Amino acid sequence: MPKPHGFSYDVRADRTVVITHLGRAAGTLRGGRADKFLAEVESGDAQLVMARWTGAYKFGNERTARNHPRNRR
Repeated sequence: MPKPHGFSYDVRADRTVVITHLGRAAGTLRGGRADKFLAEVESGDAQLVMARWTGAYKFGNERTARNHPRNRR
């Protein structure tokens, strides 16, 4: 699975965090969630953390889901 890329974040004056992916807004965090995100992004792989917080990452079950009888056409 390729590593996530293209994510960036901006901290606004009111401590709101806006996460973008390839220039488009992917998520907005405020309050305690924003503080928790900032602590986590500073201590780990920033791209992976942002992908996880926005839900824009693969779960590893895509092949299984594609082969499920309900999804075959």
